[in-house]
Amino acid sequence: MYRIAAVAAAALAAMVVYSAHAEVLVGVSAAMTGRLAWIGEQGQRGAEMAVGDLNAMGGVLGQQVRLITVDDFCDPEQAVAAAEKLVADGVVLVVGHYCSGASIPASKVYEAANVLQISPGSTNPLLTEQGRANVFRVIGRDDAQGIVAGNYLADHWGDKKIAILHDGTTYGKGLADETKKQLNKRGVAEAIYRAYEPAKSDYSEEIAALKAAEVAVAYVGGYHAEVALIVRGARDHGDTIQLISGDALATEEFALIAGPAAEGTLFTFSADPRRNPEAAAVVERFRAENFEPAGYTLLSYGAVQAWAQAVKNAGSLELPAVIASLRNHQFDTVLGRIAFDDKGDLTVQRWVWYIWKGGEYVPLAITQR
Repeated sequence: MYRIAAVAAAALAAMVVYSAHAEVLVGVSAAMTGRLAWIGEQGQRGAEMAVGDLNAMGGVLGQQVRLITVDDFCDPEQAVAAAEKLVADGVVLVVGHYCSGASIPASKVYEAANVLQISPGSTNPLLTEQGRANVFRVIGRDDAQGIVAGNYLADHWGDKKIAILHDGTTYGKGLADETKKQLNKRGVAEAIYRAYEPAKSDYSEEIAALKAAEVAVAYVGGYHAEVALIVRGARDHGDTIQLISGDALATEEFALIAGPAAEGTLFTFSADPRRNPEAAAVVERFRAENFEPAGYTLLSYGAVQAWAQAVKNAGSLELPAVIASLRNHQFDTVLGRIAFDDKGDLTVQRWVWYIWKGGEYVPLAITQR
């Protein structure tokens, strides 16, 4: 009897030791290959450094955190498969996805598996309008971004011919439609509204149509690779049309593809967290590694920070407790102090105008008219 009790006690002690050293698994899901891999790398690098810093401070609730990365190709079906893999691996948090067309279908998988999802890049309103309690994001929504874009078009080009283009994706069409809605609300009708096929190597047909219609400015809802080809093609044809787009242009690859034609392209994005005092040390470490933490890099870092602080406040990794903590606290991150509403959206959204100059994007000084 004594021997059985001793064995049981030893087994229990072993379980306690194992539990104390167990890993907490966190997933990153993004387009790691293909035309949007540049954005995927931003997300992965941000989450990797955040997890490394978290572990250096003792992890979460005394446990180390391990990151698992999957490739969703920015594709709805692949995103579901990626989500199912992360769930099977046992993650408690997914930092992702980045494309709205991937995040929205994947969110159903995470909800069913009681996994928290925090997107650093998906801006389509539907993501947080589905009523899924496990879904949050650390970037603003396109219904807010579209208002900013629509107002700017009306204020600065209301007396010119305006075109609105989109790539047919959940993100691109959604953003274009929100911009169109606000432009029309301001009493301005676009001259052209049309879709283009993503992933083509040439957009001469679309450019010719814009030129024939004497369009002065085109708002493009889509990803950076296609916008870069459109503006480069326009300049090659001697067209001085102004190109304006959304947050997907916040990547160095836009300028690499567009070349000198990138100069002067306008887009909206979150207030650049690289300029935040709270992010200075992290930015410096990224640059020491010869990596510029542009675009979604620090948004991913901030997503991990918010989750870790929510877990600490809750004293638990259990999803209901973490959700309650996320909704009821503020979090000090590289993005500044942030908080979430009951839908999982940021309580404060700030869309800022940027212009491409000399191979980098810088804040645009807005002039009033």
